[in-house]
Amino acid sequence: MKQQILILGAGFAGMWAALSAARLTDDRDDIEITVLAPQPELRIRPRFYEDGVQNFAAPLLPLFAATGVKFIAGSASEIDVASKQVWYHTAQEQLAALHYDRLVVATGSQINPIFPGAKEHAFDVDQLESAARFEQHLNQLAQQPESIARNTVVVCGGGFTGIELATELPSRLRTILGDGASIRVVIADRSPVVGGRYSEDLSDVITQASGELGVEWKLNAEIAEISERGVKFKNGDFIESNTVVMTMGVQASPLTAQIPATRDAQGRLHVDENLKVVGQEDIYATGDVAFARTDDKGNTALMTCQHAIMLGRFVGNNVAADMLGVAPHPYRQVNYVTCLDLGGFGAVYTEGWDQVVKSTRAEAKKIKVAITNELIYPPKAEKEIAFAAADPLAPFV
Repeated sequence: MKQQILILGAGFAGMWAALSAARLTDDRDDIEITVLAPQPELRIRPRFYEDGVQNFAAPLLPLFAATGVKFIAGSASEIDVASKQVWYHTAQEQLAALHYDRLVVATGSQINPIFPGAKEHAFDVDQLESAARFEQHLNQLAQQPESIARNTVVVCGGGFTGIELATELPSRLRTILGDGASIRVVIADRSPVVGGRYSEDLSDVITQASGELGVEWKLNAEIAEISERGVKFKNGDFIESNTVVMTMGVQASPLTAQIPATRDAQGRLHVDENLKVVGQEDIYATGDVAFARTDDKGNTALMTCQHAIMLGRFVGNNVAADMLGVAPHPYRQVNYVTCLDLGGFGAVYTEGWDQVVKSTRAEAKKIKVAITNELIYPPKAEKEIAFAAADPLAPFV
């Protein structure tokens, strides 16, 4: 009977974990690598703030077939650590179970609607389905009567997703509502300054871009409630809006709570340098569900595809190495860059954890397009090409 490496999730971390594990076990017929996920596709989540979201998914079955990875369509619902089984629901909603010898948890993260009324009245661009609902809503705004609420969008959260969405919206809204519409886009953020969680260098560019695009920032914003009429803040302020978007409150997949282990405030499992869950012998975590050190300077991986891709490559290699009894590659990702889309302004590209700005506007936009339209997509469905790309020691950024 073949030994089983079971990978939960087919996002950036899960896909690369499967390819990397397959690369190391290519000459073995006694190890099977299985990916369990709802759909056999890589959803290009970093692009969900853009128009045309239904186009941002890449098929994975040809790639998995070329590399010897088995795929099962289903949604994991229970991890039974004691019996080394994962229970899941099939596409037909039937309950089934899979045994594992080694488990890789790569089930990603999701928006947690933390404010009263958010679940009922706010949109998000966190998953493909919710981003598609948001896009449909935007496209139907022109059918509504002219009003302040119709023309106002409030983006809750001034992180990267919130900024990229907000700076993209003026152009999208003008296309939908016409150049003469009195459009208002507001970022509501708890920080006292624009881009307060980033370097002063980067924050200055975000401030400049927001000003040129007419994107407002409501700072020190503590949200009290979201309703069908808009957003109420704890200081009594109210912004009338038919379109409120949540980009804050991201949490790791709730499946992490089923594993007896230490988790951080976002639910991410603490892992060792080989990405094995601390305190577990047969379970690894990667991507948005892993709290992992990137270097020896105290930096930890962020919930971004930049880190998920490399975490996936390392975890796949290491879980396979564990089964083969060969030396693993401790996870290291010293280089860190940011490339933030700023709509009609262009973009901004920084290097290092201190986020030193290296390029802006059209020059940075070219880098952003290269990243989101090429670099983060799956490799060709050819074994040699895929395995070369899945090498954890291959250069990325």
